Amino acid sequence: MTGDWRTEWTTALDALELDVSRAEAMLAEGHRLADEPAADPWHPPANIGPLPLDLRPRADAILARQIAAAEAIAGRLASNRQQSAVVSRMETGERVKRPVYLDCAM
Repeated sequence: MTGDWRTEWTTALDALELDVSRAEAMLAEGHRLADEPAADPWHPPANIGPLPLDLRPRADAILARQIAAAEAIAGRLASNRQQSAVVSRMETGERVKRPVYLDCAM
């Protein structure tokens, strides 16, 4: 094991908290900014030992925020699908453009 295991766990939790904060910010803005880089998937650090008990409440709070963000994202996706379905059935008031064929064989 390299370094202080408590410090390594704190660093790992900082990374998780930053990821969930970004997701919450995107949800609060109502859209994803085009220049926002895609998040890298989080991987637990190797060989740092078990989570220290005094960090458990923080880890639980981060997990709760992640679950809430995931539920909000799922809700927004469902809403987008419903809106897309409604829009696809709307009539715009324009005339329907049909192909016109002219038989020049005669």
